[in-house]
Amino acid sequence: MTTLKLKDKFSHLLEESAAYHTHVCPRQVLGVRMGLYAGQLLGFEAPQADKRIFTFIETDGCFLDGVAVSTGCAAGRRTMRVVDFGKMAATFVDSLTEQAIRLSPHSGARKSCQEYAPGAQDRWHAYLVGYQEMPDNQLFQVQPVQLAVPLKVLLCREKMRSICARCGEEIFNEREVQVDGIVLCQACAGQSYYSVTDPVCKETFTRIRELSDRLDR
Repeated sequence: MTTLKLKDKFSHLLEESAAYHTHVCPRQVLGVRMGLYAGQLLGFEAPQADKRIFTFIETDGCFLDGVAVSTGCAAGRRTMRVVDFGKMAATFVDSLTEQAIRLSPHSGARKSCQEYAPGAQDRWHAYLVGYQEMPDNQLFQVQPVQLAVPLKVLLCREKMRSICARCGEEIFNEREVQVDGIVLCQACAGQSYYSVTDPVCKETFTRIRELSDRLDR
């Protein structure tokens, strides 16, 4: 951060991020700073008003909120996706040009905080102040990257839907898979993150689905 205008924007966005948590923490500072720096590097006004920039973020929590506030990207707008690597890093993609950059804190950023907050009462407060004062190029490392799968393929078409041949549930945004020519949801295709353990729940679910089908007719 160099200009007074940028510092004012940072302060405003940090307050907005803190409103989600009722306090400010170092990870929020990192998230807000990272989003603003990505805007400078990719040449977009952060936070964006449209959906041009897409963010892949590599952890959740306070850091995510900081990035979301400063970029205008959000899962609900289909402009952010969590790829949970457990890292304080994010990749920002210009959906028009496919230019992509990955930002992460420099490995020595924590240690450098002591230089910018010599009077801090403990390490946590040193991070809180240091992350706010440190120059962007000292705080973050930047990597030009190429997505393993084109962004257009990952986003798919919003209004497309199909029906799983096994469970009968609707599948949106082209997230279905085909197994031996049969359309299945990812859960029924063996990629589920859950399992139904109570047979009573299965019966109840079936009755509810049948009732819903009758009401839709």
